[in-house]
Amino acid sequence: MRLYSTTVGIAREDRPGLLSVLDLPYRDIGQLLDGPGLAAARDAATIRELPLGEATLHAPVRRPGKVVIVGLNYPSHAEEALAAFAAIGRADIELPTEPNMQITAGSAVADPGSPIVLPPVASDEVDYEGELAVIIGSAATNVPVADAWDHVAGLTVANDVGARDIQRRAMTGDAVASIAVAKSFDTFKPLGPCLVSADEFAADVDLAIRTRVNGELRQDDRTSSFIHSIPELVSHLSRFHTLQPGDVICTGTPSGAGSFSGRFLRAGDVIEIDVERIGVLSNRVVAA
Repeated sequence: MRLYSTTVGIAREDRPGLLSVLDLPYRDIGQLLDGPGLAAARDAATIRELPLGEATLHAPVRRPGKVVIVGLNYPSHAEEALAAFAAIGRADIELPTEPNMQITAGSAVADPGSPIVLPPVASDEVDYEGELAVIIGSAATNVPVADAWDHVAGLTVANDVGARDIQRRAMTGDAVASIAVAKSFDTFKPLGPCLVSADEFAADVDLAIRTRVNGELRQDDRTSSFIHSIPELVSHLSRFHTLQPGDVICTGTPSGAGSFSGRFLRAGDVIEIDVERIGVLSNRVVAA
């Protein structure tokens, strides 16, 4: 099932390119998950039909309780990160054996097609990271790996935007900087265009993920490359924080982010992240 949060309500794509606006009293999919759950959308009556191309889309979950970002979850990205650490004199850093996670602000979530705003206090080294994102469907605390997929509502696409200068300061010991701050600016977590329900996938998802900036292919990998699978990520995080319906987990990015080539985002750039079987998330960068 493909669900969209739109300006006229929650919509289900019953036929390719045609949305069925549902008779549901919820502003977005996040509120639906916090209420009766996805089953209500599967069974809901249709109010009207709307061509997908005419719909104004919101992020599937507009204000998640938390957005968790996972670092170094693709071997290709881990290798380039280690090389970058060595270049700044941190050859002592080793890859973590457990998932590397940070919690970022839900207020950073942005809609498909909406602008990514370069923040005045950190506008020079803003970077993209194309990611597959997990949306939690039911509360999860101390969940075994074998049961973790049952707590996933569905998958979407994310752009884990970050201010690399602040992130670099945090990673080199600056006590007033943090990775969470670097990645929590307003508009720094575009999500969408839709949620595809978990029953459309196997738990060991194998999807192509590609990122283009101004049409140029920058990232190209498959989610089968994950170091830690989605069930492992959900299980691990649930040991520290109860995962609530509507929470988002960004599962990591492959190699090719701009910081490793020195090509940071500038006003006018367009980032397109394409995840197989889910869709394309597109956002333009603007100055503050």
